[in-house]
Amino acid sequence: MHTQSSLRRQLRSVASLAGLALALLLSSCATTPQGKQPATLTQVSAIDALLAGGYDGQVTLTELRRSGDFGIGTFHALDGEMILLDGVFYQAKADGRIYQPAMTATTPFASVVEFKAQKTAPLAGEMDWGTLTSAADMLAGDANALCAIRVHGTFRQVKVRSVPAQQKPYPPLAEVAKTQPVFELSNVTGTLVGFRAPPFVKGLNVPGYHLHFLSDDHQSGGHVLSLTLTDGTLALASYSLFQVQLPASPDSLAGLDLHKDRAQELKAVEQ
Repeated sequence: MHTQSSLRRQLRSVASLAGLALALLLSSCATTPQGKQPATLTQVSAIDALLAGGYDGQVTLTELRRSGDFGIGTFHALDGEMILLDGVFYQAKADGRIYQPAMTATTPFASVVEFKAQKTAPLAGEMDWGTLTSAADMLAGDANALCAIRVHGTFRQVKVRSVPAQQKPYPPLAEVAKTQPVFELSNVTGTLVGFRAPPFVKGLNVPGYHLHFLSDDHQSGGHVLSLTLTDGTLALASYSLFQVQLPASPDSLAGLDLHKDRAQELKAVEQ
């Protein structure tokens, strides 16, 4: 039996989605001007390689920045969570703090785009992960679209994680995640940065939602595990071109088991 408070929260969520539906009637998806190259999502390596322990950096941040001003990933040796927002890289380390990495730093896995919002919608009323992602699905429209997601707002709580730098021989990511530091942020304003990928990217990227968080004061953030949003704005852009940059040296993937289905490992790591 629902308590009155839980019922009120559900009603606020319904009202939020109803408001989003109205906003959708007023929004329109941007089109690509004739003769101009469509926007591209550029990715370094594959998520299955990262899950298998492929943590050696392959691409410098200087090189990565040429492909976009918005995105997420990690750093050489799995040293924290990457957030690329408005063209600036941030590194959420295992101590829970945000650092400004050198542009010579490298990444073994990252996804970046040039972000220009095609659709936006206000978010009001308390929303958890499920309600927020449902709102983003509604705004996206096409369930098979590859989308960049940006949400700026006020959060009653955000649970984030990061991971410490690893030493060789690298353990699989699922083993690292068992001892990951987790941080509970309360009453914080900031930005969610990330992507929603369709099921067919399995093995290359993360199917579903993969979001990182950065507080407005640039003091805290990381990979998002759960959240409660109180109000904010959702912005979305979809991408029709998806390119994967494989490691330049074939030796960097040598010894990794990339035949294994790692869907369950990914689910454990993401949650």
